[in-house]
Amino acid sequence: MNILYIYLAVINVVAFAAYGIDKWKAKNAKWRTPEATLIMFAAIGGALGAYAGMKCFRHKTQHKKFTILVPLFLIVWIVGLGWMMMQS
Repeated sequence: MNILYIYLAVINVVAFAAYGIDKWKAKNAKWRTPEATLIMFAAIGGALGAYAGMKCFRHKTQHKKFTILVPLFLIVWIVGLGWMMMQS
């Protein structure tokens, strides 16, 4: 279980940073991170970091797929972790 917590901490920091970097790139007309990659970070466990990045950097907050999928993945991960904790 400890490895899972370390993984989740790292992937959430990476997701948060990815949203911040992509926002910076958007402002500076640089090559952008694909939207699928940003959503994938949320799906593989970085939903809290992705959500925090969306709010903190005001990034992708007008895109329906982000405003629906990122919170949905966050709920799925919270429920899944809660279920795992109850099982142990």
